[in-house]
Amino acid sequence: MARSEQGIEVEGLVRRFKDVVAVAGIDLTISPGEIYGFLGPNGAGKSTTVHMLTTLLPPTAGRATVAGFDVVKQGPKVRASIGAALQEAALDPFLTGREHLRLQSSLHGITGQARKELIARLLDRVGLTQAGDRKVRTYSGGMKRRLDLALALIHDPSILFLDEPTTGLDPQSRTALWDEVGRLARDEGVTVFLTTQYLEEADVLADRVGIIDHGHIVAEGTPARLKAEIGRPTVEVVPELPDELGRLRTLLGRFGVETAARPGAFAVQLNGHGDLPAVIRSLDTENLRAAEINLHQPTLDDVFLAKTGRTLEGSEDG
Repeated sequence: MARSEQGIEVEGLVRRFKDVVAVAGIDLTISPGEIYGFLGPNGAGKSTTVHMLTTLLPPTAGRATVAGFDVVKQGPKVRASIGAALQEAALDPFLTGREHLRLQSSLHGITGQARKELIARLLDRVGLTQAGDRKVRTYSGGMKRRLDLALALIHDPSILFLDEPTTGLDPQSRTALWDEVGRLARDEGVTVFLTTQYLEEADVLADRVGIIDHGHIVAEGTPARLKAEIGRPTVEVVPELPDELGRLRTLLGRFGVETAARPGAFAVQLNGHGDLPAVIRSLDTENLRAAEINLHQPTLDDVFLAKTGRTLEGSEDG
């Protein structure tokens, strides 16, 4: 399929379930070939948004176009343009990986030698060539997620929706899936809409990140810009002598505002009146010996905490 020259456009999208507003009027613009990371705590509206954009759920209000097609008025054209690996993977434990791909290919009208070559290529791309003829009931969680990705790619979609694609995977499987998603966007121009509860995943993969909370987008931008917006680095110092903690608090107070630190340490978020070398020089001048000095750059976890008042790691899907 030719790559769409249009990505995803969302204006005032709303979804209500009786008295509950799951998505409260969000706006999004995602460019072709972009990886967009969609973050949110439990119940924030992530999966509801994905279900509307993939035509599985009609919006209550607002409009959205995917690959240039309206999700309400042109559902079949949207579905022909997208691939989706959602949390509810519909895999038959008694079929092999290759049989799943053969069935999916047939549904898209791909048959004969073209189907055989496509299946071989997809199994290779997701690292399942050796396991292609094993029944899915023998697959690990990571293998099932990779097969699900291959199924989503069978018709060469221009836009790919991945809803929590690496939840529960071991680090090796997660990294392999990251590599393939990055390659799809970089080498093939696939637009990727990625919901995740792993901040590291968004930091590694996403060109831009949106944070949704209580149905509203509370922050959006590149990971670098969001981290810079939240604040300056934090310096944490462990004094060599525990009874010097009070003197350390006074000294570091010149450089920033106190922030959370480990027991036996004191930390400040730098306020622009000095950097790490200045802190070290001041410690030396005051003859205050440090057992350990750490500089922490802002992370997406800090961004998430600042914007929502809670951390994201380990939360369940919303």
